[in-house]
Amino acid sequence: METETLALAQEIDFSLWALFARATIVVKIVMVLLIFASFWSWSIIFQKIFSYRAARREAQSFDRDFWSGEPLDELYDKIGTDPAGRSQRIFASGMTEWRRSHRDDGALIAGAQARIDRSMDVAIAKEAEDLQRGLPVLATVGSTAPFVGLFGTVWGIMHAFIGIAEQQNTSLAVVAPGIAEALLATGLGLLAAIPAVIFYNKLSTDADRIVGNYEAFADEFSTILSRQLEAA
Repeated sequence: METETLALAQEIDFSLWALFARATIVVKIVMVLLIFASFWSWSIIFQKIFSYRAARREAQSFDRDFWSGEPLDELYDKIGTDPAGRSQRIFASGMTEWRRSHRDDGALIAGAQARIDRSMDVAIAKEAEDLQRGLPVLATVGSTAPFVGLFGTVWGIMHAFIGIAEQQNTSLAVVAPGIAEALLATGLGLLAAIPAVIFYNKLSTDADRIVGNYEAFADEFSTILSRQLEAA
C-alpha cells in the first residue's frame, strides 16, 4: 500500500505551473495579484534607482557650476526659468523671486529674504514629493503581501482538507498536491514582500539624503543672497 502511494505521489507534477493550474480560483487570484505586485514593485525599484542616480549626477554637475565663480545672474540666464535639473529648479526658484523683489528703480521690496526662502522651500517640497513618489507602493506591498499569501495558503489548505474528507483518504498522493499548492501562495507573498521592504528602506534613505543636500544648498544660497541684501 505504501509503495503504491509513493508511486502515485511520484507521478504527480509538482512544477510551479502545475501547482498553479491545480489551485482553486481563489488561490489563483491571490497568486496573480502577488505576481503583479512583485512586478510592480520591481518596476518602481529600477525606476527609482535610475532616477536617484541621475539626480545625484545632476546635483554634482550643478554644484560645480554654482561654485565655479560665475556670476549668479549669468548662471540663471543660462539655465532659464524652467530648467530640467532638480537642483537647477531650486536655484531658479530662488533667483526668480530675487529678481521679482527688485523695483523698477533697483531698490528691493521689503521681505525679500523671507519670500526667497519660501520659494526655495516650495521647490524643495515639490522635488521631495517627486523623489518619494512610488515608495508608498513598496511599503504597502512589503506589509500586505505576506498576509495576502497567507490567506491563499489558508484557503488552499482548507480546500485540501475538504478534498481529503470527500475522498476519505489521507494518503500522501491526496494530501501533498493540495498542501503544495497552498504553500506556493505564501512563497509568492514572501517573494513579493522581501525585496519591497529592503528597497523601500534603502530608497527612502537615498531620497532623504538627496533632499537633505537640496536643503543644504538652499541654505548656502540663501546665505549668499542675504549678504547681497544687507549690502544693498
